[in-house]
Amino acid sequence: MTWEVLSIIGTIAFAISGAIVAMEEEYDILGVYILGIVTAFGGGAVRNLLIGVPVSALWEQGMLFHVALLAMTLVYLFPQKMLPHWQRWGNFFDALGLSAFAIQGALYAVKMNHPLSAAIVAAVLTGSGGGIIRDILAGRKPLVLRAEIYAAWAILAGVAVGTGIADSPVGLYVLFVIVAALRILSYTYNWKLPNKSLKIEN
Repeated sequence: MTWEVLSIIGTIAFAISGAIVAMEEEYDILGVYILGIVTAFGGGAVRNLLIGVPVSALWEQGMLFHVALLAMTLVYLFPQKMLPHWQRWGNFFDALGLSAFAIQGALYAVKMNHPLSAAIVAAVLTGSGGGIIRDILAGRKPLVLRAEIYAAWAILAGVAVGTGIADSPVGLYVLFVIVAALRILSYTYNWKLPNKSLKIEN
């Protein structure tokens, strides 16, 4: 039940973020719904393709689709009321969603007896793939790959699950708290990974 609640939180957070980006880009209502759905479920779809889970498994998540649609509808109809709350709590819920989805993605790979590399890829795609697809469709550079430490925490979750460090229910919940806390700390204190620019200054 706890994982289901976390999945709902993550789905809502990702769906709302996709809808808000679409509205910022002045997409029509269809674009808002498409971008929201892609953000919430796109990473899981790509993960399923890569690790051999039938893509049709996504359609078994009917309740999550309904939750995502409801969240996007509320944002679209009442942006003035929803956006202030999102600006205050959005990153927090997004951190919970990243952690829960990354762990679940890694668990999918482990249950199918895939190697550590597959667990890491599954964690990254499930946790941050939707955001990457969202930014590409919106014509933006993917923020999760350049502006903040985001995908790195999904990699951490994939390593912990893939190596068996977190292989019990208690261990998985501890891992969830650690990954979510690290994500919260990284945006609170503006942590960034090293980067190298090839631009030549005049």
